[in-house]
Amino acid sequence: MKRLLPLLTILIFFFSACSGAGTPPASDTSASASTTGQPSANTSATSAIGRFQEYALPQTNSGLMRPAIDHQGRVWFGEMGHNYLAVFDPQTQTFRQMTPPRGAAGIMGISIASDNTIWFAEQYANYIGHYFPTTGQYQTYDLPKITTPDPSNKNNILTLPSAPNDTALDAQGNVWFTELNADSIGMLNVKTGQFKQYPLTPTKSVQKLNPYGITVDGHGIVWFTEASSSRLGQLDPRTGAISYFAAQGNNNTLMEVTSDAQGNIWITAFDGYLLLKFDPVTERFTSYYAPHATNGTGALYGLVAAPDGAIWVTVAAENVVARLDETTGRFVYYPIPTRDSSPLGIVMGSDHTLWFTEASSDKIGRLQP
Repeated sequence: MKRLLPLLTILIFFFSACSGAGTPPASDTSASASTTGQPSANTSATSAIGRFQEYALPQTNSGLMRPAIDHQGRVWFGEMGHNYLAVFDPQTQTFRQMTPPRGAAGIMGISIASDNTIWFAEQYANYIGHYFPTTGQYQTYDLPKITTPDPSNKNNILTLPSAPNDTALDAQGNVWFTELNADSIGMLNVKTGQFKQYPLTPTKSVQKLNPYGITVDGHGIVWFTEASSSRLGQLDPRTGAISYFAAQGNNNTLMEVTSDAQGNIWITAFDGYLLLKFDPVTERFTSYYAPHATNGTGALYGLVAAPDGAIWVTVAAENVVARLDETTGRFVYYPIPTRDSSPLGIVMGSDHTLWFTEASSDKIGRLQP
Protein backbone atom coordinates (compact mmCIF):
# COMPACT_ATOMS: atom_id res chain seq x y z
CA MET A 1 0.00 0.00 0.00
CA LYS A 2 3.03 2.25 -0.32
CA ARG A 3 1.49 4.35 -3.10
CA LEU A 4 -1.53 5.17 -0.94
CA LEU A 5 0.45 6.26 2.09
CA PRO A 6 1.35 9.74 0.77
CA LEU A 7 -2.32 10.57 0.25
CA LEU A 8 -3.33 9.34 3.71
CA THR A 9 -0.39 11.20 5.25
CA ILE A 10 -1.56 14.41 3.61
CA LEU A 11 -5.08 13.91 4.97
CA ILE A 12 -3.86 13.33 8.51
CA PHE A 13 -1.67 16.43 8.23
CA PHE A 14 -4.71 18.52 7.36
CA PHE A 15 -6.64 17.30 10.39
CA SER A 16 -4.06 18.81 12.73
CA ALA A 17 -2.56 21.69 10.79
CA CYS A 18 -4.73 23.03 7.99
CA SER A 19 -8.26 23.23 9.31
CA GLY A 20 -8.16 27.02 9.16
CA ALA A 21 -6.26 27.37 5.89
CA GLY A 22 -7.58 28.32 2.51
CA THR A 23 -8.67 31.95 2.63
CA PRO A 24 -10.14 32.67 -0.82
CA PRO A 25 -7.81 34.73 -3.03
CA ALA A 26 -9.04 38.12 -4.16
CA SER A 27 -9.64 36.82 -7.69
CA ASP A 28 -12.16 34.18 -6.55
CA THR A 29 -15.88 34.59 -7.04
CA SER A 30 -17.03 33.52 -3.59
CA ALA A 31 -20.28 33.22 -1.72
CA SER A 32 -21.03 32.18 1.83
CA ALA A 33 -24.04 30.34 3.16
CA SER A 34 -25.26 29.97 6.71
CA THR A 35 -25.52 26.68 8.53
CA THR A 36 -29.07 25.69 9.43
CA GLY A 37 -30.74 22.75 11.12
CA GLN A 38 -27.54 21.62 12.82
CA PRO A 39 -28.24 18.77 15.26
CA SER A 40 -26.23 18.06 18.37
CA ALA A 41 -22.85 16.37 17.97
CA ASN A 42 -24.14 13.76 20.45
CA THR A 43 -26.98 12.60 18.19
CA SER A 44 -27.56 8.91 18.74
CA ALA A 45 -27.54 6.21 16.08
CA THR A 46 -29.76 3.19 15.69
CA SER A 47 -27.98 -0.10 15.02
CA ALA A 48 -29.33 -2.36 12.31
CA ILE A 49 -28.38 -5.79 11.06
CA GLY A 50 -28.13 -6.10 7.31
CA ARG A 51 -27.07 -9.02 5.16
CA PHE A 52 -23.34 -8.66 4.70
CA GLN A 53 -21.05 -10.62 2.42
CA GLU A 54 -17.34 -9.95 2.16
CA TYR A 55 -15.00 -11.10 -0.59
CA ALA A 56 -11.27 -11.22 0.09
CA LEU A 57 -8.89 -10.11 -2.63
CA PRO A 58 -6.13 -12.49 -3.77
CA GLN A 59 -3.38 -10.34 -2.20
CA THR A 60 -2.94 -8.14 0.83
CA ASN A 61 -1.97 -4.44 0.78
CA SER A 62 -4.34 -3.83 -2.11
CA GLY A 63 -4.81 -0.10 -1.51
CA LEU A 64 -8.54 -0.02 -2.31
CA MET A 65 -10.31 3.30 -2.74
CA ARG A 66 -13.37 4.11 -4.85
CA PRO A 67 -15.61 1.48 -6.47
CA ALA A 68 -17.98 1.86 -9.43
CA ILE A 69 -20.63 -0.57 -10.64
CA ASP A 70 -21.31 -1.29 -14.30
CA HIS A 71 -24.59 -2.13 -16.04
CA GLN A 72 -23.98 -5.85 -15.53
CA GLY A 73 -23.55 -5.45 -11.77
CA ARG A 74 -19.77 -5.91 -11.78
CA VAL A 75 -17.78 -3.82 -9.29
CA TRP A 76 -14.73 -1.97 -10.63
CA PHE A 77 -11.96 -0.40 -8.54
CA GLY A 78 -8.30 0.52 -8.54
CA GLU A 79 -5.70 -1.27 -6.43
CA MET A 80 -3.11 1.35 -5.59
CA GLY A 81 -1.02 -1.20 -3.73
CA HIS A 82 -0.55 -3.45 -6.77
CA ASN A 83 -0.96 -1.24 -9.86
CA TYR A 84 -4.20 -2.94 -10.91
CA LEU A 85 -7.47 -1.99 -12.48
CA ALA A 86 -9.66 -4.69 -10.97
CA VAL A 87 -13.21 -5.98 -11.27
CA PHE A 88 -15.31 -8.29 -9.11
CA ASP A 89 -18.11 -10.31 -10.72
CA PRO A 90 -20.80 -11.14 -8.12
CA GLN A 91 -22.26 -13.89 -10.32
CA THR A 92 -19.07 -15.91 -10.45
CA GLN A 93 -17.65 -14.41 -7.23
CA THR A 94 -14.29 -13.98 -8.93
CA PHE A 95 -11.81 -11.14 -9.27
CA ARG A 96 -9.94 -10.09 -12.37
CA GLN A 97 -6.88 -7.86 -11.98
CA MET A 98 -5.35 -6.02 -14.93
CA THR A 99 -2.26 -3.83 -15.19
CA PRO A 100 -3.04 -0.58 -17.04
CA PRO A 101 -0.56 0.76 -19.63
CA ARG A 102 2.23 2.79 -18.03
CA GLY A 103 0.41 2.35 -14.74
CA ALA A 104 2.03 3.77 -11.63
CA ALA A 105 -0.30 2.36 -8.94
CA GLY A 106 -2.39 5.53 -8.95
CA ILE A 107 -5.93 4.60 -10.02
CA MET A 108 -8.36 6.66 -7.94
CA GLY A 109 -11.67 7.84 -9.45
CA ILE A 110 -13.61 5.42 -11.68
CA SER A 111 -16.77 6.12 -13.71
CA ILE A 112 -18.91 3.85 -15.88
CA ALA A 113 -19.98 5.20 -19.28
CA SER A 114 -23.37 4.56 -20.88
CA ASP A 115 -21.74 1.98 -23.19
CA ASN A 116 -20.40 0.10 -20.15
CA THR A 117 -16.79 1.13 -20.77
CA ILE A 118 -14.62 2.25 -17.87
CA TRP A 119 -13.09 5.69 -17.35
CA PHE A 120 -10.47 6.13 -14.63
CA ALA A 121 -7.98 8.66 -13.28
CA GLU A 122 -4.36 7.45 -12.98
CA GLN A 123 -3.04 9.92 -10.44
CA TYR A 124 0.67 9.07 -10.53
CA ALA A 125 0.97 8.16 -14.22
CA ASN A 126 -0.88 11.43 -14.92
CA TYR A 127 -3.53 10.41 -17.38
CA ILE A 128 -7.22 9.76 -17.87
CA GLY A 129 -7.71 6.15 -18.95
CA HIS A 130 -10.47 4.48 -20.95
CA TYR A 131 -10.85 0.69 -20.76
CA PHE A 132 -12.99 -1.41 -23.09
CA PRO A 133 -13.99 -4.63 -21.28
CA THR A 134 -15.23 -6.41 -24.42
CA THR A 135 -11.84 -6.11 -26.17
CA GLY A 136 -9.44 -5.63 -23.26
CA GLN A 137 -8.04 -2.50 -24.92
CA TYR A 138 -7.05 0.78 -23.30
CA GLN A 139 -6.90 4.34 -24.54
CA THR A 140 -5.01 6.91 -22.50
CA TYR A 141 -5.13 10.70 -22.50
CA ASP A 142 -1.99 12.24 -21.03
CA LEU A 143 -2.21 15.33 -18.82
CA PRO A 144 0.53 17.97 -18.74
CA LYS A 145 2.99 18.00 -15.88
CA ILE A 146 3.39 21.10 -13.78
CA THR A 147 6.48 22.88 -12.48
CA THR A 148 6.21 24.66 -9.18
CA PRO A 149 8.47 25.82 -6.34
CA ASP A 150 9.06 23.23 -3.65
CA PRO A 151 7.07 24.34 -0.54
CA SER A 152 9.86 22.99 1.68
CA ASN A 153 12.73 24.46 -0.35
CA LYS A 154 12.11 27.60 -2.42
CA ASN A 155 15.40 27.10 -4.26
CA ASN A 156 14.14 23.83 -5.69
CA ILE A 157 11.67 23.48 -8.57
CA LEU A 158 9.37 20.46 -8.56
CA THR A 159 8.10 18.70 -11.66
CA LEU A 160 4.87 16.94 -10.72
CA PRO A 161 1.90 15.21 -12.31
CA SER A 162 -1.35 17.14 -12.43
CA ALA A 163 -2.61 14.26 -10.23
CA PRO A 164 -6.15 13.56 -11.49
CA ASN A 165 -8.18 12.30 -8.56
CA ASP A 166 -11.98 11.98 -8.69
CA THR A 167 -14.06 11.58 -11.87
CA ALA A 168 -17.63 12.25 -12.99
CA LEU A 169 -19.43 12.01 -16.33
CA ASP A 170 -21.86 14.56 -17.72
CA ALA A 171 -24.91 13.87 -19.90
CA GLN A 172 -22.76 14.02 -23.05
CA GLY A 173 -20.33 11.45 -21.66
CA ASN A 174 -17.52 13.96 -21.12
CA VAL A 175 -15.17 13.17 -18.25
CA TRP A 176 -14.81 15.77 -15.50
CA PHE A 177 -12.06 15.36 -12.93
CA THR A 178 -10.21 17.09 -10.12
CA GLU A 179 -6.45 17.74 -10.26
CA LEU A 180 -4.77 17.77 -6.86
CA ASN A 181 -1.46 19.34 -7.89
CA ALA A 182 -2.73 21.61 -10.64
CA ASP A 183 -5.47 23.22 -8.50
CA SER A 184 -7.80 22.82 -11.46
CA ILE A 185 -10.95 21.18 -12.71
CA GLY A 186 -10.34 19.28 -15.93
CA MET A 187 -12.73 18.14 -18.63
CA LEU A 188 -12.00 15.59 -21.35
CA ASN A 189 -14.19 15.96 -24.42
CA VAL A 190 -14.69 12.33 -25.39
CA LYS A 191 -15.56 13.21 -29.00
CA THR A 192 -12.44 15.26 -29.72
CA GLY A 193 -10.05 13.76 -27.16
CA GLN A 194 -9.12 17.30 -26.06
CA PHE A 195 -8.82 18.62 -22.52
CA LYS A 196 -10.22 21.86 -21.18
CA GLN A 197 -8.80 23.24 -17.95
CA TYR A 198 -10.53 25.45 -15.37
CA PRO A 199 -7.83 26.82 -13.02
CA LEU A 200 -9.03 27.61 -9.50
CA THR A 201 -5.98 29.55 -8.30
CA PRO A 202 -3.35 31.75 -9.98
CA THR A 203 -0.54 29.58 -8.58
CA LYS A 204 -0.25 25.86 -7.80
CA SER A 205 -0.49 24.94 -4.11
CA VAL A 206 0.95 21.38 -4.46
CA GLN A 207 -1.08 18.65 -2.76
CA LYS A 208 -3.45 20.69 -0.64
CA LEU A 209 -6.19 18.40 -1.98
CA ASN A 210 -7.94 21.31 -3.66
CA PRO A 211 -10.02 20.33 -5.51
CA TYR A 212 -10.78 16.81 -4.25
CA GLY A 213 -14.23 15.28 -4.97
CA ILE A 214 -16.44 16.04 -7.98
CA THR A 215 -19.97 15.41 -9.26
CA VAL A 216 -22.25 16.66 -12.03
CA ASP A 217 -25.87 17.41 -11.08
CA GLY A 218 -29.00 16.90 -13.16
CA HIS A 219 -28.67 20.37 -14.72
CA GLY A 220 -25.10 19.79 -15.88
CA ILE A 221 -23.57 21.96 -13.16
CA VAL A 222 -20.24 20.70 -11.80
CA TRP A 223 -19.72 20.64 -8.02
CA PHE A 224 -16.44 19.97 -6.25
CA THR A 225 -14.94 19.97 -2.77
CA GLU A 226 -11.83 21.72 -1.51
CA ALA A 227 -10.39 19.70 1.35
CA SER A 228 -8.03 22.14 3.01
CA SER A 229 -10.20 25.24 2.58
CA SER A 230 -13.43 23.48 3.63
CA ARG A 231 -15.38 24.91 0.70
CA LEU A 232 -17.91 23.63 -1.79
CA GLY A 233 -17.25 24.82 -5.32
CA GLN A 234 -19.61 25.25 -8.26
CA LEU A 235 -18.58 25.41 -11.92
CA ASP A 236 -21.03 26.35 -14.67
CA PRO A 237 -19.67 24.75 -17.89
CA ARG A 238 -21.76 27.09 -20.05
CA THR A 239 -20.04 30.22 -18.78
CA GLY A 240 -16.95 28.93 -16.96
CA ALA A 241 -18.06 30.85 -13.86
CA ILE A 242 -16.82 29.44 -10.55
CA SER A 243 -18.50 30.14 -7.20
CA TYR A 244 -17.73 29.00 -3.68
CA PHE A 245 -19.91 28.27 -0.67
CA ALA A 246 -18.74 27.71 2.90
CA ALA A 247 -20.79 26.68 5.92
CA GLN A 248 -20.26 29.07 8.79
CA GLY A 249 -17.95 27.66 11.43
CA ASN A 250 -16.97 24.67 9.31
CA ASN A 251 -13.23 23.90 9.16
CA ASN A 252 -13.61 20.24 8.27
CA THR A 253 -11.76 18.35 5.56
CA LEU A 254 -14.36 17.94 2.83
CA MET A 255 -14.10 14.79 0.71
CA GLU A 256 -16.75 13.16 -1.48
CA VAL A 257 -19.65 15.05 -3.05
CA THR A 258 -22.83 13.97 -4.85
CA SER A 259 -26.26 15.33 -5.80
CA ASP A 260 -29.61 13.75 -5.01
CA ALA A 261 -32.77 13.53 -7.11
CA GLN A 262 -34.02 16.86 -5.76
CA GLY A 263 -30.82 18.67 -6.73
CA ASN A 264 -29.43 18.94 -3.20
CA ILE A 265 -25.68 18.57 -2.83
CA TRP A 266 -24.24 16.25 -0.17
CA ILE A 267 -20.67 16.29 1.15
CA THR A 268 -18.72 14.08 3.55
CA ALA A 269 -15.94 15.26 5.87
CA PHE A 270 -12.97 13.03 6.73
CA ASP A 271 -12.83 14.58 10.19
CA GLY A 272 -15.49 15.86 12.56
CA TYR A 273 -17.96 13.07 11.63
CA LEU A 274 -19.83 15.60 9.52
CA LEU A 275 -22.27 15.09 6.66
CA LEU A 276 -23.31 18.32 4.93
CA LYS A 277 -26.36 19.05 2.81
CA PHE A 278 -26.40 22.11 0.57
CA ASP A 279 -29.53 23.51 -1.08
CA PRO A 280 -28.48 25.40 -4.24
CA VAL A 281 -31.81 27.29 -4.35
CA THR A 282 -31.57 28.80 -0.86
CA GLU A 283 -27.75 28.55 -0.68
CA ARG A 284 -28.05 27.14 2.81
CA PHE A 285 -26.27 24.24 4.50
CA THR A 286 -27.62 21.67 6.94
CA SER A 287 -25.16 19.76 9.12
CA TYR A 288 -25.58 16.20 10.36
CA TYR A 289 -23.04 14.86 12.85
CA ALA A 290 -22.58 11.11 12.97
CA PRO A 291 -22.24 9.71 16.52
CA HIS A 292 -18.93 8.11 17.38
CA ALA A 293 -17.16 6.26 20.16
CA THR A 294 -13.68 7.35 19.09
CA ASN A 295 -12.03 10.58 18.03
CA GLY A 296 -9.73 8.94 15.49
CA THR A 297 -9.16 10.09 11.94
CA GLY A 298 -11.07 8.58 9.07
CA ALA A 299 -14.62 9.62 9.83
CA LEU A 300 -16.99 9.95 6.84
CA TYR A 301 -15.72 9.31 3.33
CA GLY A 302 -17.81 7.30 0.83
CA LEU A 303 -21.17 8.75 -0.20
CA VAL A 304 -24.24 7.58 -2.14
CA ALA A 305 -27.55 9.35 -2.75
CA ALA A 306 -30.02 6.51 -3.35
CA PRO A 307 -32.97 6.84 -5.76
CA ASP A 308 -35.37 6.51 -2.82
CA GLY A 309 -33.83 9.60 -1.19
CA ALA A 310 -31.72 7.79 1.39
CA ILE A 311 -28.16 9.02 1.93
CA TRP A 312 -25.55 6.36 2.61
CA VAL A 313 -22.01 6.95 3.90
CA THR A 314 -19.06 4.96 5.15
CA VAL A 315 -17.79 5.80 8.64
CA ALA A 316 -14.29 4.37 8.61
CA ALA A 317 -13.33 4.99 12.24
CA GLU A 318 -16.57 3.37 13.48
CA ASN A 319 -16.32 0.46 10.99
CA VAL A 320 -19.88 0.92 9.77
CA VAL A 321 -21.94 1.62 6.70
CA ALA A 322 -24.51 4.22 7.73
CA ARG A 323 -27.78 5.61 6.41
CA LEU A 324 -29.06 9.05 7.29
CA ASP A 325 -32.71 9.21 8.36
CA GLU A 326 -33.25 12.80 7.28
CA THR A 327 -36.68 12.97 8.90
CA THR A 328 -35.22 12.49 12.38
CA GLY A 329 -31.71 13.74 11.62
CA ARG A 330 -30.29 10.49 12.96
CA PHE A 331 -28.12 7.77 11.47
CA VAL A 332 -28.76 4.05 11.15
CA TYR A 333 -25.52 2.09 11.60
CA TYR A 334 -24.77 -1.26 9.95
CA PRO A 335 -21.66 -2.71 11.66
CA ILE A 336 -19.31 -4.47 9.25
CA PRO A 337 -18.49 -8.07 10.32
CA THR A 338 -14.72 -7.69 9.85
CA ARG A 339 -13.25 -5.53 12.60
CA ASP A 340 -11.18 -2.45 11.71
CA SER A 341 -11.89 -2.92 8.01
CA SER A 342 -11.64 0.83 7.18
CA PRO A 343 -14.58 1.15 4.76
CA LEU A 344 -13.93 3.90 2.23
CA GLY A 345 -15.65 4.02 -1.17
CA ILE A 346 -19.27 2.97 -1.60
CA VAL A 347 -21.63 2.52 -4.54
CA MET A 348 -25.21 1.26 -5.01
CA GLY A 349 -26.34 -1.24 -7.63
CA SER A 350 -29.62 -1.21 -9.55
CA ASP A 351 -31.08 -3.66 -7.02
CA HIS A 352 -30.26 -1.21 -4.16
CA THR A 353 -27.45 -3.47 -2.94
CA LEU A 354 -24.52 -1.49 -1.54
CA TRP A 355 -20.93 -2.35 -2.39
CA PHE A 356 -17.97 -0.87 -0.53
CA THR A 357 -14.21 -1.19 -0.27
CA GLU A 358 -12.45 -2.30 2.92
CA ALA A 359 -9.03 -0.65 2.75
CA SER A 360 -7.52 -2.31 5.82
CA SER A 361 -8.88 -5.84 5.36
CA ASP A 362 -8.40 -6.06 1.56
CA LYS A 363 -12.01 -7.01 0.88
CA ILE A 364 -14.96 -5.95 -1.21
CA GLY A 365 -18.04 -5.75 0.97
CA ARG A 366 -21.70 -6.18 0.05
CA LEU A 367 -24.62 -4.95 2.15
CA GLN A 368 -28.29 -5.73 1.58
CA PRO A 369 -30.08 -3.53 4.15
